[in-house]
Amino acid sequence: MIYNLENIEASSLSDAWFQTIYKCIEKGREFKIDRGSYEGQKRLEFDYITIQIKHSEVRPLVPKLPSQYNIPDPVEESYLYDYLPYLMEGELKEGESYTYGQRLSRFPISEDYIKLLNTKYKDILIQEKDAWENNEIILRNKDGFFLNQIELLIWTYKHKGFRNNQMVLQVAMPSDMLLQDPPCLRQIQVRIQDGKLHPIVYFRSWDLWNGFPANLGAIQLLSEYISEEISEDYNLESGSIIASSAGLHIYDYVFELAECIRGKTIEEFRKGK
Repeated sequence: MIYNLENIEASSLSDAWFQTIYKCIEKGREFKIDRGSYEGQKRLEFDYITIQIKHSEVRPLVPKLPSQYNIPDPVEESYLYDYLPYLMEGELKEGESYTYGQRLSRFPISEDYIKLLNTKYKDILIQEKDAWENNEIILRNKDGFFLNQIELLIWTYKHKGFRNNQMVLQVAMPSDMLLQDPPCLRQIQVRIQDGKLHPIVYFRSWDLWNGFPANLGAIQLLSEYISEEISEDYNLESGSIIASSAGLHIYDYVFELAECIRGKTIEEFRKGK
């Protein structure tokens, strides 16, 4: 069996969702889930897919389904603003092992990093002193030191220039393998090119029906925030989003809804009708 690589170029976030739903019905691989969310049920999944959204700033940021389908929209646009704190703020609630916001904006810095501040090799081992002394980047309180990756990224672009390959907002970490439900979003790499800021994101597993539009809508809002902060010193705009995943899928409970939107069934595509 050939490992299939799919590619989609979309004009907007909404267009990306519809195109990807269509292609998932046409080419997704059906299998039973052995472990993870909805264990024992079926998924229709891409082997690997890359989606480029050229104008991700176009509103609405979430897809709107035509009324004739009589199907609720996968995500309400108002939900993005409720979801955004999960992506950008560091509060952990009881029962949560992580949130994206905790990893991106309030990540505990280990004592090993703190010790490097006092070594003779600190100038080549760790980030500049100015960054460590910035209270928006490094939060200090009675519980220790915490890193805000988003603010460090903004600071670096404003003070060190645009052309580097180090600006990756990390969500994943090795110990995530021990979690019952490790983060789906692994990283957001940021590139500035041609006067625009481009997020390049990777998801290990990704629910296409609801998660895809919510995640990308919120990431677009994050991109706009970062662009606006940098634009205090430079003329910078939010650019296109490039997203990829080796686990983008729809669950069996929405197979019929997706088939309705596509206008053809999964079985018809498999039989070549």
